[in-house]
Amino acid sequence: MAAIAANDGRTSASAVPDHWAALLAEVRRQLRALAAHPARSVLLLPYAQLVPLARRLWAVQCPDGFAPRFETTRTWAARVGLFTPGPTDLCGDHGRDLLTAASLLEAAGLGVQRQHLAGPLLAQARELAAIAASLPPALRTDWAERSRATLPAPGEGPMALEAALGRIALAWAGTSDHATDVLFGARVGEALDALFIVPGLQPDPLTAHLAEHYFEKTVLLPLPADAPPGAVALHVCADGEDEAERAAACVLRHLTEGRAPVALAAGDRVLTRRISALLAARGVRLRDEPGWKLSTTHAAAQVVALLRTAARGAPADAVLDWLKLAPDVDAAALRALEQHLRRYAVRGWAEAAARTAGQPLTARVEALCAALRAPRLVPDWLAALRDALAAFGAWLPLRADAAGAAVIEALGLDDDAGWAAWPAARRRMGLREFTRWVTDTLEAASFRPPHPLGAQVVVLPMSQLLGRPFAALVLPGADEQRLPAVPEPAGPWTEAQRRDLHLPQREELRAAQAAAWRVALAVPQVDVLWRTSDDSGEPLLPSPLVQALQLAGRGVTGVDARTARALVAQPVPSPAPSGADLPAQPLSASAYEMLRACPYRFFALRQLGLAEDGELDVDVDKRDFGLWLHDVLRRFHERLRAEPSADRTALMDAAAEQATQARGLRGGEFLPFAVAWPPLRDGYLQWLAGHESTTGAVFEQAEQRVQRTLGELKLHGTLDRVDRLPDGAPLVIDYKTESPLRTQARLKAGREDTQLPFYALLTGHDAPQAAYLNVSEREAAKLYAPDDLLQLASALHQGISDDLARVADGYPMRPLGEGSVCDWCAARGLCRKDFWHG
Repeated sequence: MAAIAANDGRTSASAVPDHWAALLAEVRRQLRALAAHPARSVLLLPYAQLVPLARRLWAVQCPDGFAPRFETTRTWAARVGLFTPGPTDLCGDHGRDLLTAASLLEAAGLGVQRQHLAGPLLAQARELAAIAASLPPALRTDWAERSRATLPAPGEGPMALEAALGRIALAWAGTSDHATDVLFGARVGEALDALFIVPGLQPDPLTAHLAEHYFEKTVLLPLPADAPPGAVALHVCADGEDEAERAAACVLRHLTEGRAPVALAAGDRVLTRRISALLAARGVRLRDEPGWKLSTTHAAAQVVALLRTAARGAPADAVLDWLKLAPDVDAAALRALEQHLRRYAVRGWAEAAARTAGQPLTARVEALCAALRAPRLVPDWLAALRDALAAFGAWLPLRADAAGAAVIEALGLDDDAGWAAWPAARRRMGLREFTRWVTDTLEAASFRPPHPLGAQVVVLPMSQLLGRPFAALVLPGADEQRLPAVPEPAGPWTEAQRRDLHLPQREELRAAQAAAWRVALAVPQVDVLWRTSDDSGEPLLPSPLVQALQLAGRGVTGVDARTARALVAQPVPSPAPSGADLPAQPLSASAYEMLRACPYRFFALRQLGLAEDGELDVDVDKRDFGLWLHDVLRRFHERLRAEPSADRTALMDAAAEQATQARGLRGGEFLPFAVAWPPLRDGYLQWLAGHESTTGAVFEQAEQRVQRTLGELKLHGTLDRVDRLPDGAPLVIDYKTESPLRTQARLKAGREDTQLPFYALLTGHDAPQAAYLNVSEREAAKLYAPDDLLQLASALHQGISDDLARVADGYPMRPLGEGSVCDWCAARGLCRKDFWHG
């Protein structure tokens, strides 16, 4: 708190702000009039950040004698009594209140929906609790009874759940004890000589009822008159990034010109965090009073990632995320595991665990999953979570980190005794429900980093500018969405219900927003910024408050405080490396096609071995369907060879089911391809029958890996399928799931298509045959074979020899690709084609 006081302006005995001097002088006059002892008097302030400032200013004006107690309602209640909530009371701890909400829903017969309704129930109950807590406990029952009549009657129908939630929330708030109940007690009244109340910008029902309760001792101190308006600069920004940069530049300009501390209004937390990051990069000391969501911290991400790792059906990406966050993980083993999973596009951890069974890292993950999958009580869950964090070396670093300590406190990870005594925690929960409870609890909590001494910038809500002397204010986010003239009331209540329940009305919210805006404009130097388009490109208007300011002729066009930098274009030459000293063999069909299309791409991706990491968590696409179909046909033909008299349709369906399970393609994302399966299956079986009867070919092998040496050439590849013809010649079949027109175009390319001639070379046979089999869900399967395969294979053999000879002789490996070759090239960032000169 001392740090807060030290940064709310530097005041001496001769420089106390006028409105504070008048307010404190009135307090002294009223103390004398009431014959009240200062030490037995309380001055209630609207928010906590004013408390140290008021104490310091009182000490400046009245250095001798006693001072009144400067409090907020919350700090006053905490000072005069220790609040111990009952088993079903709203306690203010989000995690515990969520569990209590779930218990109340279960008791009301809504246990099936408790996971989805607990959050909305708690939100409604907290809104009503602000009103219930403002009443003396003796009057609370009457308020709840009268309020119940304003809610919909229980019953069936489309609004039955809403009615039930409202009534449960009202009963919960109305029957709970609250921390501020102690302020209405006789002991507090006996120790109180005078109560001074400084109202905030919005009416507070608790201070209003305290004033009624202690009416003989209460003095309402008027708000200070509006200060003269400051100098307002209006900045129109193009988008969010432009707004963040200009706001940061405004702050830096104020600091450079000696105006400190600078207030930074926190309306949009994402925007404020971006501005804060820009300022931190320039070494600005910043105090963030509202903080940010605890769920966005590294510590919270660790805890949530661990729980998601243990979930049944967890994606491989989720497990890798946790392992990268865990301190005690072998980096080399993790890198090898990730490379393996990305190479084979393993999406689910179950498949990944089967593929990597026996590896120590996989065994650790499987042990973690086994330890966290059984349902248990909340205290047992927290103990298991603590043990799991410790097993991967994360528990001690979590405790040593400021955000980690906040996570431990929010979840009660080290409060075994407290959880054991909490009735709502005695219900068994599964992993999914516990994970949701953890994420909801962390989402609701805020993390406030330690305040640096001598902060130059203070981040705060616009409403908390009241009474605080700042030299300058930067107010970003002043557009129609982020700074409305009338904030939207919280909760599902209608306007009539809000009135009957004494919740804040729209008019009250409008008046509070307008008052906060007037306070903001009274800062000596104000920069107001807004963007003209949102992240999706939709146009945005300035806030109605800004538009009214412009109509009144106030504010000048702000000057961009950013320093312009002149950047000289530096185009690069087209690269021309030599691959003579790098291996070019063994060569596959796709590698040679790469060499022909773009030598530089071959140099980078094949000779240097550079490669992009494949994505794991991606949508199922045509490529996945093609791989699945290859697997289905392999399984089908291998089974048919073993059982030639079996029903072929049944074998195909069984092979499809096995391939689907093996590749983890269950769910709606594979549904479009599953719908196309029956016609594709029938078309393939019809073609197969004709193929066998006309050619006499017999299936020999699928997915055959071949290596072949032809003179100085070393070739390798995988053949989708090899049939054996009656004359003993092999028939290599390559499956294509593309459109038939594209397959036909491959053969029309003549010598440009190298795949089938390459496969012919791989067979090592004197008279091989090779063909594309187009398997499409829209048309019957059809075989496409070139007429001059042997000539094409001979020409290809000579072409490969000549091209590899050029590579060995050091010919430049230039980036010669065009069109689609470059559009999807992983080496485009290396060749820098977009930045060549000439």
